[in-house]
Amino acid sequence: MSEDTPTVTYGSIAVDGLNVAYREAGNPTNPKLVLLHGFPASSHQYRDLIRLLADRFHLIAPDYPGFGLSDTPDPATFSYTFDRIAHVIKRFLALKGFNQYGLFVQDYGGPVGFRIIESEPDALEWLIIQNSNAYEVGFTAAWDGLRNLWKNRSPETEDPLLGLLARDTIKAIYLHGAKRPELVSPDSWESASAFMHRPHAARLHLDLFYDYRTNVPLYPRWQALLRERQPETIIFWGQGDMFFTREGGDAYLADLPAAEMHRLDAGHFAVEDHLDYVATQIRRFYSQRVGVLASA
Repeated sequence: MSEDTPTVTYGSIAVDGLNVAYREAGNPTNPKLVLLHGFPASSHQYRDLIRLLADRFHLIAPDYPGFGLSDTPDPATFSYTFDRIAHVIKRFLALKGFNQYGLFVQDYGGPVGFRIIESEPDALEWLIIQNSNAYEVGFTAAWDGLRNLWKNRSPETEDPLLGLLARDTIKAIYLHGAKRPELVSPDSWESASAFMHRPHAARLHLDLFYDYRTNVPLYPRWQALLRERQPETIIFWGQGDMFFTREGGDAYLADLPAAEMHRLDAGHFAVEDHLDYVATQIRRFYSQRVGVLASA
């Protein structure tokens, strides 16, 4: 490996008694960029993007409790809610010295990240959104079963959702809408599927499916935050996402009219098959829209 090859390091730190795993890269003196993952993934979804951006940014991608290599406490004693995860990740970032940063949110990363920046808006320097919903219009029909759960949590409404944790479904989440599925690494769905076999996995994911209902009433607040703060924002939206509609991506433009929108021929995990494009556009966007402001 040459001296110019970016190094990614892996570690974990204790946050409120939990070990939170993370991958990190880049010079700590460079602009900081936090990458928050979605379902059913972990920081693994950013494994290649981190390397491509490590010469320009100081990046960190944590695994939420119950995901990736972070601790998976028993749901009987740990509440798997978006409020709780956001609290843990906010503490994690403070312990790691990420006090001001750009923020990349995908899927679950939005509910986690928007909670964090709502509590400390000055921490946000700029924003990258990739298929992370904050508008009612953004839900596809795939959410019908989840809405049934939100209305009445019972074995009858939970059992059909266990199919979302199955290997074939996880594989479909990665491949659905991808124009070039051969670019999507099988490691993605195989690693995510393997984590579903850990103790407590089914229960914690059902808890989060149920708690997702708490995000929807917060959408107007998050929209107002974006509208008032107007962070420099670049949006990458996979047009074939099985969970989130094209309209859900476009809806951000009403509140962030200056945002840069990239509508990709991709699915839920657009970085998998549009890796080079996304990395190139992030670097360009930062130089043109964010870095110039920071140096002014």
